[in-house]
Amino acid sequence: MAAPCPAPMLKLAWTWTNPSSWICYALIFLIPEPHGLMLQTLLSLDARLTARLRLPSEHSRWWAPAVFLAHSGDSWLWMSGFLLLWLVGNPPLRRWAVFFAVAVGIQALSIFALKQTIRRQRPPGEWGTLYRNFDPHSFPSGHATRAFLLAVLAAGNGPTWLSLVLAFWAPLVSLARVATGVHYLSDIAAGAILGLLMGGIFLAAQPTLSTMLSFLF
Repeated sequence: MAAPCPAPMLKLAWTWTNPSSWICYALIFLIPEPHGLMLQTLLSLDARLTARLRLPSEHSRWWAPAVFLAHSGDSWLWMSGFLLLWLVGNPPLRRWAVFFAVAVGIQALSIFALKQTIRRQRPPGEWGTLYRNFDPHSFPSGHATRAFLLAVLAAGNGPTWLSLVLAFWAPLVSLARVATGVHYLSDIAAGAILGLLMGGIFLAAQPTLSTMLSFLF
């Protein structure tokens, strides 16, 4: 008989087969007693580090740049860009746009499923009403996952300048999500790991996906 899951927030993790469940597997094995001192210590440390990275108020001179960066990873923004490239681009750009859009779409669904399983509430705060109302769960960060996924895909597809820009942009977006108060530090750390893993998987699957989706190019 299978052993029960050690924590309600992870109770469905082991049934998943997509890459986004790996962080849950790691938590299961690394934290054998989730209600004990180890988990509380980790959560306390996470909260303290998050508080240090969070901007003190919306009057900070860094607030506007942080908000801009935090929104620059929004899925609707990137999907709109991919749609525009698909509509007006040449065949290579259309192929690029379709591949990236499919990857981001699968990423979004995977993160949504993970959030609904883990159900960690966002840090208390007032900014980010839209996120808080329509996506109240924070772990893992979808923006961080998406940013690092895009950085990996760009590195595998070029051009070089775009790869460098996204490699620099991804951690800034992730930190901006903490600075504006909508994520804990561990949320973006998990998101970054998942984004890198998913990026590698999508690059490996790119030839197959391109063949399957060739009717869209």
